[in-house]
Amino acid sequence: MNASKWLIAGLGNPGEKYRRTRHNVGFMAAERVADRCRILIDKKKFKNHFGTGLYGGGKIIVAKPRDYMNRSGPPLCRLADYFDVPLQNILVIHDDIDIEKGQVKIKEKGGHGGHNGVKSIIEAFGSGDFPRLRIGIGRPETPVEVTDYVLGGLRGEEEKILEAALGNAEDAVFTMIRYGPAEAMNRFNQKKVV
Repeated sequence: MNASKWLIAGLGNPGEKYRRTRHNVGFMAAERVADRCRILIDKKKFKNHFGTGLYGGGKIIVAKPRDYMNRSGPPLCRLADYFDVPLQNILVIHDDIDIEKGQVKIKEKGGHGGHNGVKSIIEAFGSGDFPRLRIGIGRPETPVEVTDYVLGGLRGEEEKILEAALGNAEDAVFTMIRYGPAEAMNRFNQKKVV
């Protein structure tokens, strides 16, 4: 696959109080991708923190929209326009409550599935034709509001599961850039949670 230019966007909420919450696994995964490419996410533009580097013979931009999750779309859209990245090369990484905790799943395109960050991106671009890498956070085991659960901190065993998931997510990003979404889906969508 031609890896001429990719925008890897991790979704999350800005601010220290959200840093290690379930809803911020997209930020965590983006940071790991940046570290692997020795990219510093130290630039600011259009309400994004981002950095650029090279991978697989092409340019890679790693971004974290810095508006709240449900307003991720406009900042990301402006950054994609600025770098002239085609929609099919914008990989959005986000949490998914409907996927088993720790499972990583790739999807080439589609709807928002109730995720407000993805919904904002679809609205901003006017299309859902961009790939997503979804990191499962599972549903709460006890009755709790969904908002409280996704904004809740990670605990105990969950931290270990998340670390394994972030490792798989990182590998999945580079598999997608090098070999395309079909190969990434084959390798990771059925991979067992540790």
